[in-house]
Amino acid sequence: MKQGALGSRSTRSAKIRSDLGHPVVDADGHWIETAPVMKDFFLDYVKNLGGGELAARFEAAGGLDYDDTVLRPWGALSDDQRRANWATRPPWWTLPAANTLDRATAHLPGLLAERLDDFGIDFAVLYPSRTLTTPAIREDELRQIACRALNVYHAELYGGHPDRMTPVAMIPMHSPEEGIAEIEYAVEELGLKAIMINGLIHRPIGETTNSGEKGMPNWGSGSGERIDTLGLDSAFDYDPFWRRCAELRVAPASHTPGMGWGSRRSISNYVANHIGSFGASMEALCRSLFLGGVTRRFPELSFGMLEGGVAWACELYAGLVSHWEKRNAESIHELDPARIDSQLLLELFEKYGDDRMARNGEAIAASFKKLEPSPPFTDEYAACAITQKEDIRDLFVPRFYFGCEADDPMVAWAFDGRINPMGAKLRAMFSSDMGHWDVPEMSGILEEAHELVEKNLIDEESFRDFVFTNPVRFYTSVNPDFFEGTRVAETAAQVVAEES
Repeated sequence: MKQGALGSRSTRSAKIRSDLGHPVVDADGHWIETAPVMKDFFLDYVKNLGGGELAARFEAAGGLDYDDTVLRPWGALSDDQRRANWATRPPWWTLPAANTLDRATAHLPGLLAERLDDFGIDFAVLYPSRTLTTPAIREDELRQIACRALNVYHAELYGGHPDRMTPVAMIPMHSPEEGIAEIEYAVEELGLKAIMINGLIHRPIGETTNSGEKGMPNWGSGSGERIDTLGLDSAFDYDPFWRRCAELRVAPASHTPGMGWGSRRSISNYVANHIGSFGASMEALCRSLFLGGVTRRFPELSFGMLEGGVAWACELYAGLVSHWEKRNAESIHELDPARIDSQLLLELFEKYGDDRMARNGEAIAASFKKLEPSPPFTDEYAACAITQKEDIRDLFVPRFYFGCEADDPMVAWAFDGRINPMGAKLRAMFSSDMGHWDVPEMSGILEEAHELVEKNLIDEESFRDFVFTNPVRFYTSVNPDFFEGTRVAETAAQVVAEES
C-alpha cells in the first residue's frame, strides 16, 4: 500500500480500479471538520439567524469545540462519579494523526479530489465526522439551527468538486415537521442531493417533546428514556416526511451511532461500546421501518443503513421470514390456547402424570387456556400486508442498502444466495469510512476490499455490485439524475436504464 506522488495512480488500489472495467462509488466517505474555521462560520451564522443570545447558548452547549466537560462530560468526572452516574465512555483518538497526509486530506476537499484516483475511487458521497451527532442535539432550537448552519457550510465547502464528490445534508428528525423543513431547504435552496437522517430519537418515557437535559450527551439514552425508531410505535406519523423525500427525489440514509444505550454503556472501554454499535442502531431502524409498513406504503423509496455492515441485516431478513412462517395471520392460530384439547390433555396427565398431576388434572387443563390474555390483534405483519413469504423478500431486499467497510469479510454473506432465504442477495455497498481511525491508509481501502475476490469469498460480478452497482442503485432509486455531471455519469446511466 505504498503511496506514490499525489494523483499519480501508482497505488495498488489504482491498479485494481483500472483492471475492474467499471467505476467505484464510495457510498460513505467522511470529511473531518476543521474546528476553528467552522466555529467562526457557525457563530456568525447563528448570530445572523437567531441573534447574540442564541449564539451564546450555542457556545454554552459546547459549540464545535467538543470539550469533554460539555458535550462529553465523561472526561470531567472522577472514576467514582463515572460509576455513580454510569457515564458511558465516549470515543477518543478517533482521527488519523501519524498519517498526516490522510488527516489533511479529510479536511481539504481539493486535496481529496486530487487523491481520489490514488484511492481507486471515482466518486464519493461524504458524511461528517465530529458533527455526526448534530441532528441528535436535545434542545430543539439549537438542533435545528446547527443542522441548518452545517448544511450551508458544507454546501459551500464541498460544492467545488461536483464531478468527484458530494456532501450530505443533515436532517433532524425529532418531528416530521422539522425534518421536512430542513430537507426542503437543503434540496431546494442549497441544491444538495444526498441526506443523512437521525435514525434514532431518544425520547423521555411518557413525553413527546424533546429538550436539552443537563449532563446528557447528544447520543445514548439515560434512565427513563426510550428509543423512537421512526416507524413501528413511533411518537409521530413520519409518512409525510417519507412522502416529501420521494417528492424531492432524495433517498434517506441513516448514520446514527448506537453507543450509549442497551449493553453498549461501558464506563471505561470505548472498544466495548463501539463494536457492533452502528449495526445495533441500523437494525433497530430497519426492523422498525419494515414492520411499520414503510416500505409497503412507499415502494419508490430506498433506505441506506450506513457503517453497520450487513451481517445483522442477513440475520434480520432471515428472522423476518422464519417468524412470519410460524406467526403469520393463519399459522399463529396453531398457538391459540383455545385450541387445547382438554379431554386429551386430561387423559394424558392421568396416564403419564404422577399422583399430584392426576389429582389436579382439571385445574391444569384450565391453566393451559389461561396463560395469556387474548391479543388485540393477531397479525403483527399487518402493516406490511404480507400474504406469502416472497412478499417479505420483495419489500426488504430492493428497499434497504447496507454500508460495509473495506475490512468487513461478512460482506460475502450478503451475496450468498445459498444461505439467505429465497436465494436473496442483500444490497451491500462499498463504504470507505476514510477519515476515521479504522482506515490506517486511504490509498489501501479499495485494495483491502478487493481481498473479498482474491480470497474467493465473492466473485467479480458481486464485487461490481458491491463497489458500483448497489451504490448507484441506492442514490438513483428516486433520483435517476443523481450522477449527472459526475465522472461516472455514463456508466451510472446504464445501471439506471437496466433497473427501469
